[in-house]
Amino acid sequence: MDNAQLATASLNDIVFEGRNREYGAYQLRRIYGRHVTRALIIGAALLLLLVFIPAIAKMLEERKPKEVLNLKENVLMDAPPLDETKPPPPPPPPEAPPPPPPKLTTVKFTPPVVKKDEEVKKEEVPDQEELKDKTVATVSVKGNTDAPDLSDLSGEGNKVVEEVVESKVYTYVEQMPALPGGGGMGAIVAAIQKNFRYPAADLRNQTEGRVFASFTVDENGDISDVKIVKGLTSTVDAETMRSIKALPKFIPGKQNGRAVKVSFTVPITLKIQ
Repeated sequence: MDNAQLATASLNDIVFEGRNREYGAYQLRRIYGRHVTRALIIGAALLLLLVFIPAIAKMLEERKPKEVLNLKENVLMDAPPLDETKPPPPPPPPEAPPPPPPKLTTVKFTPPVVKKDEEVKKEEVPDQEELKDKTVATVSVKGNTDAPDLSDLSGEGNKVVEEVVESKVYTYVEQMPALPGGGGMGAIVAAIQKNFRYPAADLRNQTEGRVFASFTVDENGDISDVKIVKGLTSTVDAETMRSIKALPKFIPGKQNGRAVKVSFTVPITLKIQ
């Protein structure tokens, strides 16, 4: 390609100089610009159409003919004729008379009388401490002096009155059972752990854990009805029951001042030391 041809040649002609133009790439590059321009025009047209569709729809809605409502004037209809054969309705009941005005109670005013100082009877006002346990009234009330004298009756002094309690096993009472040294539930668990002796088989197997046991303390402080609620092994459970039975005598629990049976459920933690 000479200089004259280069002046009028396109970029595609220069690139494909001396190459196979029938292969297809040359034709694609030639029509590429037209395809891009066409695509831009179509895209812009679609965008404008999407933008203006609401405005066109609103314009068409406004051009629709509006329905005219035919409002008729309200016309009063004539009342139906009265049926002479039917009796007329009863007249309305008379209104209830107004309630009578309340009676006014009048109190006669007694004018004060001026007297000399020596003619006025002086009344002593009792002290507030004297009126604390008295009943205030306008007249003096004579007490009952004919009542029998109960001072000679024998009794048991200031002993607490014991109320009747049910004969059953309690789980919680006013005064819970306790060991002679006190300490509550912690002292009971500590005493059971002190009495516990690990069986040989459980020592070899390194058996540790927590055993839940229940027992009952009766009115005399004795232990009965020892059970294992949740155990570890048969040997550990048997040793736990033996440790509970070996506890000293309890101070019995009391309900309303009377000794009763109380059931315990204690968690006992067992560790190899």
